[in-house]
Amino acid sequence: MSPEEAGRPAVFLDRDGVINEDSGYVWRQQDVRWIDGAPQAIAWLNRRNYQVVVATNQSGIARGLYTEHDFDVLTGWMHTALAAYGARLDAVYHCPHHPTAGLPPLDIICDCRKPKPGMILRAIADLGLDPARSLMIGDKQTDLQAASAAGVRGVLFPGGNLLDFVREALDGE
Repeated sequence: MSPEEAGRPAVFLDRDGVINEDSGYVWRQQDVRWIDGAPQAIAWLNRRNYQVVVATNQSGIARGLYTEHDFDVLTGWMHTALAAYGARLDAVYHCPHHPTAGLPPLDIICDCRKPKPGMILRAIADLGLDPARSLMIGDKQTDLQAASAAGVRGVLFPGGNLLDFVREALDGE
């Protein structure tokens, strides 16, 4: 089977702590501070034909701190802001649930909240991705656990410049 038949490679990124600084519940554009090199890393991945997919837990929705609409508005703003760097997110998946701190009907045990692999598996199916040629970059062990459960290699981002980290994680491409 050729690589094209097997599916496209992707880099999955957690949002808070990988793309933008994790300063608590980030849901307004004025609260977004890019991680150093994040827009450039996304553009670099785009130029190398990786699908760039965000997989992010957003328990602030379940907790009633912000709404799905607020999340969608911020995501739209991020798409526009990243475009100024020549960067594109191919898809954004989020989990609005929390099993113990959420408000009904979002206070459930779901298959999408990391460390479960639901968001990654959905993206693989929706976008025709090859998990064996893909990578998940996260800042928490739950990101890596979700990646492993989906058959995707995961690497822990310790902070610093994301572009430098991505280049190193992809073996100096």
